[in-house]
Amino acid sequence: MPTIAVLPGDGIGPEIMHEGVKVLQAAAKKHGLHLDLHEALVGGAAYDATGHPLPLDTLDLAQRADAVYLGAVGGPKYDKIPDPNLRPERGALLPLRQKLGLYANLRPCVLYPSLASACPLRADLVEGGFDILVVRELTGGLYFGQPKGWDGDRALDTCVYTRDEITRIAHVAFRAAQVRPNRRVLSVDKANVLETSRLWRETVTEVAKEYADVILSHQLVDACAMDLVRRPQSFDVIVTENLFGDILSDEAAQLTGSLGMLPSASLGERKVDGGTFGLYEPSHGSAPDIAGTGQANPLATILSGALLLRYSLGAEAAARDVEDAVSRVLQGGYRTRDIMEADHRNHVTCRQMGDLVAGIVMHD
Repeated sequence: MPTIAVLPGDGIGPEIMHEGVKVLQAAAKKHGLHLDLHEALVGGAAYDATGHPLPLDTLDLAQRADAVYLGAVGGPKYDKIPDPNLRPERGALLPLRQKLGLYANLRPCVLYPSLASACPLRADLVEGGFDILVVRELTGGLYFGQPKGWDGDRALDTCVYTRDEITRIAHVAFRAAQVRPNRRVLSVDKANVLETSRLWRETVTEVAKEYADVILSHQLVDACAMDLVRRPQSFDVIVTENLFGDILSDEAAQLTGSLGMLPSASLGERKVDGGTFGLYEPSHGSAPDIAGTGQANPLATILSGALLLRYSLGAEAAARDVEDAVSRVLQGGYRTRDIMEADHRNHVTCRQMGDLVAGIVMHD
C-alpha cells in the first residue's frame, strides 16, 4: 500500500488540498488502489506550531513516503521572520527539494479549448488550445548557489551548474519529448552572456545525440519569453535552468487562464513500487487574501494529483480519468472566480469544483 505524505500548508493550502485528496481518493477507489495517507505540518503552519517551517517529523514522513502531496506555503506574515532560513519558502520548500533529491520539475501548461476566452491573448493565437511542458532544473542555479548573502548595501547570489546536473535534466526532457506527438525540445538559456548558459547549451547539445527521434533547438530566455505570448502553439517541451524555468512556467501558466490551472511534479532518482518518488504541488502560492472564502481554484492541485497517480503510483488509467474529468467540468462551463469569464454564470466554489471533478471520476 503506497504511503502518501499530505502537507496542506498555509493560506488556501488546506482548502485546495482537501479537494485534491477527495479526487485522488475517488480515482483510487475506482481503480482498486489502496492509499495510506498521512497529514503533516509544513510552512508557516509548522513554524507557528513548532518554531520551524520543516519539522523533523514532517521531513521524516516525506522521506519514507512513496509520494508527497503539497498544498502551498508562505504568506506576508512570515516575511517578517528575522531569520530568512526560517521563512516558509526558504526554510521548507527549498530544503524539501534538496533533501529529497528532487531535481526535475515538470510543469504541464495546457490551455483547454473551453478556456480559450480566459487566455489574455488574441483568440487567433490560441485557437484550439496548446500543450507545453516546461522541464525545470530544480536544485541548482541561483536558488542554491554559494556563497549567498546580504551585507548592508551589497547582496550576493551565486549561480552554479555542473555538467552532470545539466545532463540529467536534459535526459528527463528528451525522454518526455519521445512520448509526445511533436517530439521537440527547446533548450532555453542566456548563452550570449552567462558562462553557466554556455555550459548548458554545450551539454544539452551533446545529450541530444542520444535521441535521434527528437528535434532539438536553442533559444535565449528573453526571446523565449517574447515568443510565448506571440506564438504559444509553437512550443512543445521547454528545458531550462532553475530561475528561467520558474519565470517562464508562470508566464505560460497565465496563458492557460490562471496560475490556478498549473500543476507540477518534482521528481528525482529514487524508485518506489509504482514508479518514481516525487513531490506534487500546484505552482501557485498560498493566496492568503482569499483563504477561507471558497474562492480558491483547486484544479492545479487536482491535476497535480493526476501526476502523482501517473509518475509515483504507475496508475495511468486513473491519472487520465482525473484529467478527463477536469476537461469535462470545464467544458460544462463551471468556473471558479479566477477563470470566470464575463458571460459565464456557472460560478462554483473551491469545494463545489472538487465535488464536480470527483463525481465524474467516480461515476463515468
